[in-house]
Amino acid sequence: MAGSGYKELLRVPGVGRIIAAQLTARFPNGMASLAILLHVQHATGSYGAAGLVLAASSIGQAVSGPVTSRWMGRWGMRPVLTLTLSICVLSFLGLAFFSFLPLAGYVVLGLIAGLSTPPIQSAARTIYPKLVNSSQLTPLFSLDASLQEIIWIVAPVVITIVSTQVGTVQGLLLVAAVLVGGGAWFILSPEVGRVRIPRSRRGFGAVVLKPPVMLATVTGFLLIGACAAVEVGVVKTFDHGGLEAGLVLAVFSVGSLVGGLASGRVPMGPWAMARRLTIVAVGLALTMLSLNVFWLGGTLLAAGIGIAPALAVLFAITSASVKFSETAEAFGWAGTGQLIGAAAGSAIAGFLIDSMHSPTGAYLAAACFAAVALIVSVVFVRHFPDLRGRDAAPMPDTEVVPLP
Repeated sequence: MAGSGYKELLRVPGVGRIIAAQLTARFPNGMASLAILLHVQHATGSYGAAGLVLAASSIGQAVSGPVTSRWMGRWGMRPVLTLTLSICVLSFLGLAFFSFLPLAGYVVLGLIAGLSTPPIQSAARTIYPKLVNSSQLTPLFSLDASLQEIIWIVAPVVITIVSTQVGTVQGLLLVAAVLVGGGAWFILSPEVGRVRIPRSRRGFGAVVLKPPVMLATVTGFLLIGACAAVEVGVVKTFDHGGLEAGLVLAVFSVGSLVGGLASGRVPMGPWAMARRLTIVAVGLALTMLSLNVFWLGGTLLAAGIGIAPALAVLFAITSASVKFSETAEAFGWAGTGQLIGAAAGSAIAGFLIDSMHSPTGAYLAAACFAAVALIVSVVFVRHFPDLRGRDAAPMPDTEVVPLP
């Protein structure tokens, strides 16, 4: 999609505001893990303890995603977002100020922070179909998938500077402050008040059994698992996170940003996911040939070009395959798949690094995750909806109308 096309999209009332507000509200997602890691390690002197608290937070997020997303159809977006945001902020304040806590106390607060993570992403992607016409929805998903890379480029740098140069308590307070500011901006946006999610009539979890939603969840698990393995590999390659590590990971995200913006108008047929994952798989396979900074930068730039376009397909097939009342929960399940993938990718990459005594093990893990994602998208291609010539809007909810 040309730049002028994106300008036209952003002129639609409410689109620019919702995109900016949800990106700001989700900005802490790119800071929270590092802030918790650095603070708990500083407080306890143990990376193992910090990892335990992070694991509790990740488990909380994975469990709560579909649940809190579904709640929005029962009690409304604003009440659910306000409640979860308030609890999440309090948990980060607790982590910051309760320095006397034993490890179990930090674990409990980390779990609460994860469980109460506001379902901003699910809310935003549920609102999108109500803001734009049918021809603009797929490009909007592409724009969203691309711009979220800004979070992963900027947020880790910001929180690392604050936590290491100012203090880990200040790092956690920054996370809490951005949560409040960005969350309030999103919650108070007029579009959040105008869009009401109908209450789903199906049982909890039924939506994830739909083949396209299951494929979105599984491919998201594998794709984000590959990205997490890359992150571990790059940090290990460049001495636990030197300047080169930050630059290489930034290049990876820039590739994704560019790929997403360039693919906004490309039609999404059943083979769209496979084509985009091929770019990712080939690029990650090439990383294993050399640990030279320029080689890794180049291959990860190439692999990144397929990341945001693949995520855009994931968002589009999820939206197009469910009723509007099910969209929030469906996106919640997709998010849970990605969270579990991030944890699995990091763990497997670390295991292979130790067993192979080389960072190459992490790149092998990343390439395998991407290859399996590609295989899944090929084997189950008939379950990917053909969105060429049709919009990605969710199906309208219908109900029986009694006759007189």
